[in-house]
Amino acid sequence: MASLTRREWALLTFILIYSFIPTFGGLLRVAELAGGLSVIPENLRASLQPLPILLHILGSFVFCLFGALQFLPTLRANHPGLHRAAGRWIVFSGLISAATGLWMTLVFVFPPELQGPLLYTARLIFSLAMMALIVWAVVAIRTRNVPSHSAAMLRAYAIAQGASTQTVFGITWMVVFGADATGLARDAMMVLAWLVNIAVAEALIYRSSMSVPRLISIRSNRSR
Repeated sequence: MASLTRREWALLTFILIYSFIPTFGGLLRVAELAGGLSVIPENLRASLQPLPILLHILGSFVFCLFGALQFLPTLRANHPGLHRAAGRWIVFSGLISAATGLWMTLVFVFPPELQGPLLYTARLIFSLAMMALIVWAVVAIRTRNVPSHSAAMLRAYAIAQGASTQTVFGITWMVVFGADATGLARDAMMVLAWLVNIAVAEALIYRSSMSVPRLISIRSNRSR
């Protein structure tokens, strides 16, 4: 890790901090369901059907935190074997995260103030999209299509990090309005968080696609 550039360290630190609140809350829930002390508000759904929640939390934890390392160019270049080995576990954890998210959306019953038709539909779409993107990323890397692989994984990662952006939006809403968002406002805020993440991912993918031809042109000019 000492070989990381300053920019890569900054990116990694930002992702870890950004992911901290939902990840930490999820791990507290895991400890509670494992028989530990309850230090966060009780969730009846978690008590009645803990398996999908446990799998979702653990899958999301691995995918979001360890998946961040996969985007660091220095690690990919200097440790390709580690990148491939970690990638297998990250793909598996991402599929678990998305599949359990879909499972809970279809099976769990949420009160209208916590999930309306908009959020329900969005959760179905993003869960399926995340699984499809991860599968496509695996297919792409097996055919040596690295740009397509990287773009698909970045899009899947943006979806998985929705909880982090939703947390930021939720805290901001509480500070501004003095209470949690509910009903349609909450649904719209949750969906907007995913859309913001996807927009950022698309901007990064576009920037990367533009930098490759520029780099080739520079190398071509130097070789003349």
